[in-house]
Amino acid sequence: MSALYGTYARSGLAFERGEGMRLYDQHGREYLDFHSGVAVNALGHGDPHLVGALKAAADKVWHTANTFTIPEQERLARRLVDATFADAVFFTNSGAEALECAIKTARHHFFAKGQPDRYEIIAFTGSFHGRTLGTIAAAGNPDYLEGFGPPVPGFKHAHPGDLEAVKALITPQTCAILIEPVQGEGGATAMSNEFLQGLRALCDAHGMLLILDEVQCGFGRTGRFFAFEWAGITPDIVAVAKAIGGGFPLGACLARGEVAASMVPGTHGSTYGGNPLASAVGNAVLDRILAPGFIEHVEAMGQRLAWHLQQLAQKYPEQVLELRGKGLLAGIRIAPPVRDVVTRLRDDHGLLAMSAGDNVLRLLPPLIVTEADIEEAIGRIGAVFEAIGTGSTAAATAE
Repeated sequence: MSALYGTYARSGLAFERGEGMRLYDQHGREYLDFHSGVAVNALGHGDPHLVGALKAAADKVWHTANTFTIPEQERLARRLVDATFADAVFFTNSGAEALECAIKTARHHFFAKGQPDRYEIIAFTGSFHGRTLGTIAAAGNPDYLEGFGPPVPGFKHAHPGDLEAVKALITPQTCAILIEPVQGEGGATAMSNEFLQGLRALCDAHGMLLILDEVQCGFGRTGRFFAFEWAGITPDIVAVAKAIGGGFPLGACLARGEVAASMVPGTHGSTYGGNPLASAVGNAVLDRILAPGFIEHVEAMGQRLAWHLQQLAQKYPEQVLELRGKGLLAGIRIAPPVRDVVTRLRDDHGLLAMSAGDNVLRLLPPLIVTEADIEEAIGRIGAVFEAIGTGSTAAATAE
């Protein structure tokens, strides 16, 4: 019996090594990775530049407290500021912590302005912001809230895409709107540019802040550095994680200078956030993501993945109900039980994929994916659909 908490429905599969787009289990079997550790392994496995950066950093200083200057952290923050809308960065260990920082930053901004009653945040059904008490309250999913006592107050929820419903929730206590430009766990649902533009306009009209959760969809995954760039808007706060460390625990909260100004010593902190090891790896990831042509490659592969998925949908109309997502965060709402499909893909065809809400098969390949990898993955998905369809036909004939 495992000594671990039973919070995960783990398979017995264990990986011993990885190379690029491939993982190899304890028996030497090869798997094509369209899972990426939930969008974390943006550069695949065993990237030489990341491995070299980590080894070099490990020979220097692993950890110092944030009460000291950390040069690699300062460098990573400056590079993120120079590449984005932000003026200030706070480093964390995870996406949930990045969201907690974002929520605290928004609320404290209005507290510092003499408006302590402006703490409510409008969020959206189908969202996922982490597993802390604050972030499960922000998402509002009853399945995640059950059993943990009263939800943290201060969050209201609207259906994504319904701008009128958002307007109806705004009160003098509202300080911000929080949304994922592309929902990951909720079913690979991409917000329209018009809806995001409408939210920005509402925030401007009511003096509110726009907080974007780009933990899963950011750092190049949609073919832009941040997914919000497709809508041509500028947020006030953005939370990132996953790909930012390429597999090393790292997250960040990015904010405009005016918004971050009230977060003075004593208002927030993190023991490990942005320590020397994490920051060195973060800089190595950024070297690759910001390299000429890298994000353009992601955009091109996102377009090719969308095209191949359309062909798949045409070939298997009884299995594929809807195509979702954006770029290399793709979703297929399917008719067969998605967990069964994920298991078949893994066990019978050596393809690692994920499920998401609303019976969606979620594809999150490393950003280094090639069209040959995409074609291979689509072929394996088609083989599962074919087998399911054949099995259904055989069952119907037997009856």
